[in-house]
Amino acid sequence: MGINLKSKREIEIMRDANRIVAEILLDLKERVKEGVTTAELDRRAEELAGKYGAEPAFKGYMGYPASLCVSINEEIVHGIPSEERVIKNGDIVSLDFGVIYKGYYGDAALTVGVGNISETAKKLMEVTEKALYIGIEEAVPGNHIGDIGFAIQNFVEKNGFNVVREFTGHGIGKKLHEEPYVPNYGTRGSGPLIREGLTIAIEPMVTEGTWKVKILKDGWTAVTADGKLAAHFEHTIAVTSSGPEILSRV
Repeated sequence: MGINLKSKREIEIMRDANRIVAEILLDLKERVKEGVTTAELDRRAEELAGKYGAEPAFKGYMGYPASLCVSINEEIVHGIPSEERVIKNGDIVSLDFGVIYKGYYGDAALTVGVGNISETAKKLMEVTEKALYIGIEEAVPGNHIGDIGFAIQNFVEKNGFNVVREFTGHGIGKKLHEEPYVPNYGTRGSGPLIREGLTIAIEPMVTEGTWKVKILKDGWTAVTADGKLAAHFEHTIAVTSSGPEILSRV
């Protein structure tokens, strides 16, 4: 298949798609409160996508049953919303959402603390979000994909946490997952060359303890193997001649 570089017109459409994702995630972030069910958040995400004239990207993707991924505490990614799952004080809640708009995908994620969260949880979220921006800074023409992973891993591990290996960032465009894969670990100078027109989703998934993962019986929800906390932040970016542009930011 190879890497599909995007034209300025394609990036314009992706900018709109990702702006929709960002607006919806900001709305959902305000609704993440004690007593709310994860199914309520899923319904809201789908409703808002429709209002923006977009289609939820995840619903039905490889059989995924919902529009939104809601992953709580030790859940890393792909948590399936449920009427039975009620958000509690002290939880950290990761929201991952995507849309299809005019034939192109948008994708982003963030993690929210609920009420009185632990100091470890606060630090984990801060480090994960900072790692995302450190990774984004590496997405310049002439660098390599491995430079992104190296920068993320180096920062995360210096702060006493670990990066998940089993899931990675990815190219994005007319498909949700395109080449290249964008690991959150690596070595400088390795992997594909970063060129103008590249559009990728960078998404550090960071754990309090082991980076090893287990998949629950639902076949989707990925949790830390030791039951310790995880956080997840993601932006879709476009590589321009002057550096990375974050498309999924309002």
